Amino acid sequence: MTLQEILTPRLGQALRPNIWDAVALILVIGAMVLIVYGGEETTLPLSTLDVTPVSLDPANLPHYALRTTMRMLLAIVCSIIFTFVYAALAAKSRRAEMVLIPLLDILQSVPILGFLTFTVVFFLNLFPGNVFGAELACVFAIFTSQAWNMTFSMYQSIRNVPKDLEEASQSFHLSGWQRFWRLDVPFAMPGLIWNTMMSMSGGWFFVVASEAITVGSTTVTLPGIGSYVALAIEKQNLRAIGYAVLTMLLVIIVYDQLLFRPLVAWADKFRFEQIASGDAPESWMLDLFRRTRALRSLTYPFAALTKAVSNLQVALPAFPRVPAGKGPPSRIADAIWLALIAVSTGYAGWRAYSYLSATLGPGDVFSALGYGFVTLARVIVLVALATLIWVPVGVWVGLRPKFAERIQPLAQFLAAFPANLAFPVFVVIIVRYDLNPNIWLSPLMILGTQWYILFNVIAGASAFPSDLREAAGSFHLKGWRWWIKVILPGIFPYYITGAITASGGSWNASIVAEVASWGNIHLTATGLGAYIARATEAGDFPRVVLGIAVMCMLVTLFNRLLWRPLYAFGERRLRLG
Repeated sequence: MTLQEILTPRLGQALRPNIWDAVALILVIGAMVLIVYGGEETTLPLSTLDVTPVSLDPANLPHYALRTTMRMLLAIVCSIIFTFVYAALAAKSRRAEMVLIPLLDILQSVPILGFLTFTVVFFLNLFPGNVFGAELACVFAIFTSQAWNMTFSMYQSIRNVPKDLEEASQSFHLSGWQRFWRLDVPFAMPGLIWNTMMSMSGGWFFVVASEAITVGSTTVTLPGIGSYVALAIEKQNLRAIGYAVLTMLLVIIVYDQLLFRPLVAWADKFRFEQIASGDAPESWMLDLFRRTRALRSLTYPFAALTKAVSNLQVALPAFPRVPAGKGPPSRIADAIWLALIAVSTGYAGWRAYSYLSATLGPGDVFSALGYGFVTLARVIVLVALATLIWVPVGVWVGLRPKFAERIQPLAQFLAAFPANLAFPVFVVIIVRYDLNPNIWLSPLMILGTQWYILFNVIAGASAFPSDLREAAGSFHLKGWRWWIKVILPGIFPYYITGAITASGGSWNASIVAEVASWGNIHLTATGLGAYIARATEAGDFPRVVLGIAVMCMLVTLFNRLLWRPLYAFGERRLRLG
């Protein structure tokens, strides 16, 4: 019997579908139909947005939910690509890190309205008279609320790969390309997936500003959950807000079951230390596709292609990682590189000064700085409170994988809850009891950003090595000693990543939180967020630029003086291996 005669029956049996293939095929076809249906409307003329304006009829919510979810998923894909490239460059090259990490601090501090102010017109002109331009502007705005914490997470993971794994990759003579796909990406995957879930929820937090865009005389309202919520707030329709919250909850449950829970279960194999099989996360969706026969057979060529690509002996560009002080060439190169950075920064500052000085004076600058310090005080207090609350909760959840699996959708829903939906409660209470908006609007800033701390602490606790837990038990470390000597050092790099993104997110959220509206009632808190929001609404671009520049400066200084030294301490003293 020939080899072909032996393999042909086996191939036919492998391609013969079973009942699981039928169920999986229905899900795949359904997803493709929804994508095509939602994508068709992006090619329509822009005038159709005025012909069919957003309506509060709850029958439209399934269609709005589809459009919003597609925008957020596209933004997540863009964020993942950005994360892989940006984090790898920052982690592998010391000189690139000197530019990219401060730039990332600046990017995460730029409010979403700041991006919208300068990108809406660009995207609309890129596709004139077409909905696709407005869609791209919306996707880009959502991207700016998702990408930064994912990049910080992967950067932190690559910088903290255990030394024994690095030595193993060197002993196997892996190329830079192979090391990235076989070591860096798998080690970063658990934390990256939790931060991707947080980013998806963060997109919901800013989706109102993304879909209902008003910049000066330019107004674009795309059909979606965000624009539905904005209209409900304007009309003071509590029932419509309730419908929107219910729709958000259902959508989050759906994509958690169909996307994120399978990813968490699949990524469990990348854990540095495996947990007991009974505690491993599970997913009915992943089990369904693993039980298929024909569909799994059709994926083999793609798996083989992926493996071949990851095994390529690609010689990546050599990064300048020569330690400083090891000879004159390194010092000269470092001096030249720092000089280039200083010249570029000085030129950008001079251009900004030339633009602002034409219309603004020193009094405007001092006013913006004063507002900035007020918002800074709010951020410090709120991040400290969020740390005290969510670090213990995150540790408790992260050390119990089965419980983390059950609360995953709830955590995503709470993280996704837009501050705008809390406006009715806060505005009514503040007006009813004559409270100070400067104090009682502040919690809205941390409403969506405190979860960065929780999600990163959960990721850190779930990745905590089991042998260290057993060693702590054998030494009878309990109570405060266990917290100080064992778990806090273990999760410290993850916490710093969460705290950096939470503080940056709080600055960003101040644009929404310091200006609250409910119908004709408008409350404003003193702060830089309200300053930028008012300037954006008025189309006052010089003050928008000034407010964003002050925000970027304060965030960067705060990160340089506090978070970065703490991060370096954790990387230097608490690294595994």
